[in-house]
Amino acid sequence: MRSSDAPSSRSKDASPGQSNRSEHGPGSINQQIEQAPLNKAISSTVAAIVLLLTGCAGRQYAAIASESHFVSFGTNHVHYLIEGKGSHTIVFVHCWAGNAGFWREQVPELAGHARLILVDLPGHGQSDKPHVEYTMDFFAGAVLAVMRDAHVDKATLVGHSMGAPIICRVYKQAPEKVAALLAVDGFLRRPKMSPEQAEQFVAPFRSPEYREHTTRFIGAMFPVPGTETLRDRVVSELLATPQYVMLGAMEGMFGADQPDWDLKKVTVPVLVINAPNPMWSDDYKAYVRSLSSKTDYRTIDGVGHWLMLEKPAEFNAALTDLLRRFDLIAK
Repeated sequence: MRSSDAPSSRSKDASPGQSNRSEHGPGSINQQIEQAPLNKAISSTVAAIVLLLTGCAGRQYAAIASESHFVSFGTNHVHYLIEGKGSHTIVFVHCWAGNAGFWREQVPELAGHARLILVDLPGHGQSDKPHVEYTMDFFAGAVLAVMRDAHVDKATLVGHSMGAPIICRVYKQAPEKVAALLAVDGFLRRPKMSPEQAEQFVAPFRSPEYREHTTRFIGAMFPVPGTETLRDRVVSELLATPQYVMLGAMEGMFGADQPDWDLKKVTVPVLVINAPNPMWSDDYKAYVRSLSSKTDYRTIDGVGHWLMLEKPAEFNAALTDLLRRFDLIAK
């Protein structure tokens, strides 16, 4: 599907409302995690995929009083928010099953330094949810449609989790539109895996028990004590996304017929903020540093995959420092 160059068909200045929530309460989530722990025998490759797929969740659009817009994308509409002003633009791309509001903790910190655009990917948040192939190129096309509609000539792209491969595909489609790439706990190259491993991971999300499976996976990604409330909110937010979208996005990432999102040598800064994890090996760090003459790799300690919500102040400090170092926001 190709994005349309038509102008936004709907726009408004409003604070968008809450999304429909899952009926899973904290008690039921705790019970599922305790009764059905993750299979310890899952291979490290497949375990790494969980890191790629999930992203930080929040209270949807609460506390983000932004301009709300819709842009035509093929026969559908993609929703996005605009906050802040400035000569620099930052486009935030959320994770698998997430929404634009997941970046709410970053808006107050950055709105005074740059124009912020927060995208609801197709199938997510307030965007239309068509029955289509949810490939990384499809998502990248939606991001570019938003950038055109918002009159963005060039922007820093920030992608969390699944957002990382999406911003890689944006760069491959339109490198002239990208000022820098910043991955937040997401892979800049596809994990090596066999078709059998990919199917092992994707298959449970086709089943009627996909909600329980999602709950177990997400529960395992909170290694830091005291994050149970955030964990419950993450599970609820992810499960608000239709099953066919969740499944389609996974197949779009790991299908054998899908292109790799691996970056080669690029001409823009490549920046990384990760949580501690063995998956971020010395080999991966060397790969990141080989991508550009301008790279920076940061790790925030004491967090899981949800670093921007677990330690928002520390995350924002690292993010702002990186953006200033490479002249990507006003100083």
